[in-house]
Amino acid sequence: MSNYLLDTHYLLWTLVDTKKLSKKIKDIIVDPDNTIIVSSISFWEISLKYSLRKLTITGFTPEELPQACAEMGFLIEPLSPIDSSSYHQLYPAYHKDPFDKMLIWQAMSNQYTLISNDETVAKYKSLGLRIITSK
Repeated sequence: MSNYLLDTHYLLWTLVDTKKLSKKIKDIIVDPDNTIIVSSISFWEISLKYSLRKLTITGFTPEELPQACAEMGFLIEPLSPIDSSSYHQLYPAYHKDPFDKMLIWQAMSNQYTLISNDETVAKYKSLGLRIITSK
């Protein structure tokens, strides 16, 4: 059994645009032996970008995303006090985006494999990040 944390792009693609998912990623998501995890950080990022009109979502409002994830059998991971207080240990700071950096830190500190295509995120492999991409 493996634990996979979806980055925010993959969360949205899984819910509203599955054509963007590779067969490899679809197979991971539908495998009943895998636990698919969604961070509350992704909900915050989506809600913030939605409120700033930098993001539109077809078929969902941000408030409906947690329920949609639960219905798909995804585990929703809150931001823990330990993860938030130990975040400063993520060094060097290759990535500038605070949402992505926290997802990286959650994956690393909880030993999850992050599903992301972000090339900057992949730089954290040298620090112990486990990452799966569709490439």
